[in-house]
Amino acid sequence: MLPLVAALTINQLGKSFGELRAVDDVSFEIRTGECFGLLGPNGAGKSTTISMIMGVLAPDRGDVTLDGAGSTTEHASRRSIGLAPQSLALYDELTAQENLEFFGRLYGITGVALKERVDELLRFVDLHDRRSSRVKTYSGGMKRRLNLASGLVHDPDILLCDEPTVGVDPQSRNAIFGIIESLKSRGKTVLYTTHYMEEAQRLCDRVAIIDQGAILALESVEALIQEHGGQSEVVFSREGQEETTTKTDDPIAQVRAIVEGDDIATLHIRRPSLEAVFLNLTGRTLRD
Repeated sequence: MLPLVAALTINQLGKSFGELRAVDDVSFEIRTGECFGLLGPNGAGKSTTISMIMGVLAPDRGDVTLDGAGSTTEHASRRSIGLAPQSLALYDELTAQENLEFFGRLYGITGVALKERVDELLRFVDLHDRRSSRVKTYSGGMKRRLNLASGLVHDPDILLCDEPTVGVDPQSRNAIFGIIESLKSRGKTVLYTTHYMEEAQRLCDRVAIIDQGAILALESVEALIQEHGGQSEVVFSREGQEETTTKTDDPIAQVRAIVEGDDIATLHIRRPSLEAVFLNLTGRTLRD
């Protein structure tokens, strides 16, 4: 079980741009050692929230504090946080090794310590064999893995991952999952934003769903599905007939009733998922 110590506390955070209230009284805690998911449609306020957590954007109201390190508006506190932004923070004309060395020096890491840290990270994200290649020759998945490594170069306690699997192939996505899971096993705290519900369902201990700048729900994935996922569906067909879908709160009882006949051709249960929770809370209207 995860400790209940809050590694990061967001308290009544708010930010407006003119008449647009991008973040509206957002409060939550991220516990030490957990992967915390922040999910929302385009324009929901996720990236604005991350920018305020990092101290890059000043909130209009509210504050962000780190356990034992104070406010993230202080430079010393921000050293405890790493960021892998959605927009790649890499230099295409530099090699992977040169990119990490550059970011390491920004944090005051030099000499043997820098060389060892860069070597460790390149192995960690499986790029050591391509360390001398310019980033412009990398695939999208390789760039995403290097982007994660750049956020880890100073060995932060907390890593903010903003859409870390955008535009990558399934193999690279799976490799990124492995990186996140390895960070958790090492006791790191991760804030993870994504549009992919299956990612959050696999990786996150708890999830907050945000829309129009406000938190709509926050709980474990299982609790969110139970409370907001809706009914299960029993899908079946009888010999020579088309499939029938029945919604129910008790799928096992429904299956028992269906199989009393002996002409069942196909039968399966579709249980609610985090995607159903997301759509039920944020609506099904397209967001462009």
